[in-house]
Order: sequence, then C-alpha cells, then structure tokens
Amino acid sequence: MHPSAEPALTERHPSELRDRSAAFRAARLAMALVDQDGTVVAANDSLAALLGTEPAALREQAAADLVDLASDGRTWHAYREVLRGRRSRFRCTRRLKHPDGRSLWAEVTVAPLPDSPRVLLSVADVSERRELQARLRHLQMHDPVTRLPNRALFFERLTTALESAALDVEEGDPREHRDPSRRSYRSYRHGGTGRIGICYLDLDGFKAVNDTLGHRVGDRLLAAVADRLTECADQYGYTRGGGHLVARLGGDEFAILVEDSTGTEQLADLARSVLAALQRPFDLAGQRLSVSASIGVVERTAHGSTATCLMQAADTTLYWAKADGKGRWTLFDPERNAHRMTRQALSSTLRPAVERGEFTLEYQPLVDLSDGAVRGVEALVRWNHPRFGTLAPNRFVGIAEEDGSIVELGRWVLETACRQARQWQKDHPGDRPIFVSVNVAVRQVWDSDLVADVAGILAETGLAPHLLQLELTESAVMGSAGRPLQALQALSDMGVRIAIDDFGTGYSNLAYLSRLPVSVLKLDGSFVRGFQDEAHANPADELIVEALVQLAHRLGLTVTAECVETSGQATRLRRIGCDTGQGWLYSRPVAPDRIAELIGVAPLPV
Repeated sequence: MHPSAEPALTERHPSELRDRSAAFRAARLAMALVDQDGTVVAANDSLAALLGTEPAALREQAAADLVDLASDGRTWHAYREVLRGRRSRFRCTRRLKHPDGRSLWAEVTVAPLPDSPRVLLSVADVSERRELQARLRHLQMHDPVTRLPNRALFFERLTTALESAALDVEEGDPREHRDPSRRSYRSYRHGGTGRIGICYLDLDGFKAVNDTLGHRVGDRLLAAVADRLTECADQYGYTRGGGHLVARLGGDEFAILVEDSTGTEQLADLARSVLAALQRPFDLAGQRLSVSASIGVVERTAHGSTATCLMQAADTTLYWAKADGKGRWTLFDPERNAHRMTRQALSSTLRPAVERGEFTLEYQPLVDLSDGAVRGVEALVRWNHPRFGTLAPNRFVGIAEEDGSIVELGRWVLETACRQARQWQKDHPGDRPIFVSVNVAVRQVWDSDLVADVAGILAETGLAPHLLQLELTESAVMGSAGRPLQALQALSDMGVRIAIDDFGTGYSNLAYLSRLPVSVLKLDGSFVRGFQDEAHANPADELIVEALVQLAHRLGLTVTAECVETSGQATRLRRIGCDTGQGWLYSRPVAPDRIAELIGVAPLPV
C-alpha cells in the first residue's frame, strides 16, 4: 500500500495506527481522506459501496467530482475554503447518481483533521429522511380535498418565479440545488419572456351548494372543478410555451399561475377557456350541478413585481368581475385601480376632513323666470383636499353615503348653509330674504334624527323654517315609507320646504306626488338640454316638460328647471310656465360674498 494511502496522521504506535486504519475501513459511515488539492487519498468500503465501486478506484480522484461539489459557485467556494484551512467545517446536501441508475440524497460534510493538512470527507445517505420530509412537505403544501397545491405553495412558487426573473438563467439559481422543490419551470427552459400572469377565480354561488346539498357534495364539486382547471392550464400552459401552477387558495377560490406568459391575450384565452369549462354541468353522485366563476386576470412584467402586489391586483380585479355581473373575467386596469386607490384614500380621510375644516360651501342662484329676481340659492359642498385639490360632490358624496360619514357631513352642510342664509338676511334687512336649498341623502333620514337636527339648527341660527328647502333625489323620496315618510311630514309641518331633485330620472311615480309632503319639483337637466338646439327643436321635449309643469301646478307644486345655459332655454321654459331656473346662464356656483352682491340688485337676465 502506498504510504500516503494510510490514514495515519502523526507519529503513533504501530498498533494504534493499525486500529485506526481498520476502524476507518470498516466504518459504516462513508468516508474519504482528501489532501489540500482536493484529491482522494484514501476511501473506505462504505463510500465505495455508496458510489457503486471499489475503494481503490476512488483514489487519486477529485473528491468534488464524486459528490457533486462543483455544480454551483457557493458550494465550491465553501469547499475550497475548508481545503485551504480558512474554514473549520462545511456541510451540504447533494443528489447523487448511483451507477445502477437510482438516485440518492447524501449529506456531505467536510472538516479538517487535527494536526494534519488533510481533511475528512464524510457522506451520509439521507434518502429515507429526505423522502419522509418530502412526503410531509407534500401534505403540508397541498389541499386534501382537491390535491392541488395550497396557498402556501402557490405563494412560494410565485415568489420563486419573480426572483428567478431577476437572475441570469444561464448561470442558474443556487437555491435550486439546495431545494429542487423551489425550481421554477423557467429554470428548465434557459430563458423566457420575463413576464408572469395570474388568473384568480372564485366560484359564484358555491355557498348555496354547501348549504343545500351539504359539504360532502361541495367537496366533490371542488375536486371536479380542480380537475377541469388543471386540464385548462395544461392546454394553455406548456402547450403554449410557459409553466403553470393550479392551486386552491381556500374556500372556493382558485388561482392559475402562468410563468413566462406571452402577454394579456394568452391569459385572456386561458380565462375564457376556464369559463367555458366550468359552464359544462357537473354530474356528482346523482346530482347535476351547474356553476359559474368570476375571474380576475393580471399579466405583467415579472421584474420589479412582488407577490403581494400581484395578488392584491388579482384580488381587486376579481372583485371587479363580481361587481360587473359575475360569470365573467376582467383584466386588471391600472387606471381603474388608481381610481379605486383614490376612492379608498378619500374614504379613509373623509371623517377627519370634517373636523379639520376642509369642506366649504358654494352657492348657485335660483332665479324667478318671470322677473329674473334671485329667490334662493342651492348650497353645494366642495372638499379642499390637501392632496387631490378641490373636489366636487360627485367625487365623495357617494363614498360618504356608503360609510355613514354623510350624517356628520350633512349636518355640517345644513348648519353652515342656514347660518349663511341668516347672515344674508341680517346684512340686507330691507330686501326680500332668499331661501337656501340643501341636499339631503336618504341615509341622513335613516341614520340620524333629521327632524331634531333641523329644528335645532333653525333655532340656533334664527333662520325661519320657510327659508330652508331640503332636496332629496326622486329615487329616495318616491320609495319613502315608515320613518322617512314620517320625517318628511314632520319637516313639512314645521314649515320647511321639501323638493324632489332630478325629477324624471328615477321612478317618476306620479301617484306618489299627491301623497308626499313635497312642495317643489326640480326637473332634471336632461329635459332642459333638449331645448338647446332652437333651430331644430324637438316638439316632444317641450310637450313633456309642459305636461310635467301643468301637473305640478295642479298639485300645488312649484317647478325649478336645472341646467339652464342659454336665453333661448329660459324663454321656452318661461313660456310653458316653469317657475324658477338654475344654471350657468345666471351664475356658476360661487362664494357667499358673490351671492351677497346679487341680493337686492337688478334682476338677472331671463
């Protein structure tokens, strides 16, 4: 035997060296002595058996080649550091190929020997442990009902796909060697589009299936849906040049991840295919079931994206698909999302904005069509937002009605408008006082004691009840019953005028007019705009408005026309008997001091 092949390290007693050498050769742990150049000096029988060869055949071979230590840069560097004495220990897990064709997982440890320039390389077969870990991981990462990947695995795969987009595919991703389950389809393809797509879907009406037929049938339906989704993904995944993953994210929510997508059209095709597949009836245990799905589709460049942002976009788009009518797919729209984000930002700051005094009122005159005198004004709220600038009511009133902040905001508008009307009255004691008209949302009637609020504000400001007009939309007033109707009646009995705003655009239930405590109809601007083309006037427009005006007068109501913009419109409205007009012909909404200038002055042109 060559002297260098002996495992003796220092001057020791010959019997001790023989014992150590025998122990080395007979050890059940596969081992080899490696010199500073990385060459095998000696190998025991266990290592030879593990690699399917003889110990003598391993001598003089590069240890790194035997156990695949040079396949990635990080492992190779750590191994070289141990050989050079710059690192005390190194351990890694490698997948080795046995000569008989089977694969095995090995835990490789490289550590220096005491008082010797050589290192000891040991290799432990951890295949069984690795297989157990793989089984446990599979159970942990898969849904037991559908056997699809679950939310955890979906996000892991999505994150890996996004990270791999930023790597040089030719060099490979070192993490894949440590854990091949992280390996993305992109890595196998040596290049890709650098794009990623998600179809995020939710079954419409699945809860009804569970509630009526039971969870067992519901689970069978989920499994059948999973099979059809997998078929669709196979067709529109690999066959069209990209990797895919179908996952159940929870409940009746599924997602299809498409790596290296080729554009929005590919994802749109996939979404259409999914909808078509799910529209086919399901035959389950004697039950024939039909379901539909709503799908949110996101497709974009992978670089620079995050898993959280992608899923937020997919979730938002899924919500749009449901809001648009269900049973459809919707593509993510950055502009629509920006609007949603703006709406969300407005919603979160609306209540504090009232306390911070960010709202102001402007007033638009209501002009008597017979003589041009200003009879009243409509109070219009504006939000001086610190970020978005001055916002008109249509930007935030709907949000306020949804979250309930309309009650607090409406109370502020009512109090501010009444206080201003009383101030005009004080400043012009010799002139006929003008009334102020304030818009009221139906939620203010339901969620607050509107009657008590109005009574308290009138008493506090000193404004006479007949100088206050409350405007409610036609749809709100026409369906009034119970508490809202009682509130309107109490306000009317108090002397407050009730007006129906935008009349003609809602229910237009004329029978209600005789039973409601209404004193004013405000014709929607769409009727007045029909008067604009005087050269080619439509007689039907004028006949409709004339009929509405006559009907209102017979019921004892006055009529205000909105959106009066030309003198021709004003003339025709006056001719058919309309009482007051409102619009840019007379004035845009203006600050309170401008209204003060109009009180008591010459009539406006009519």
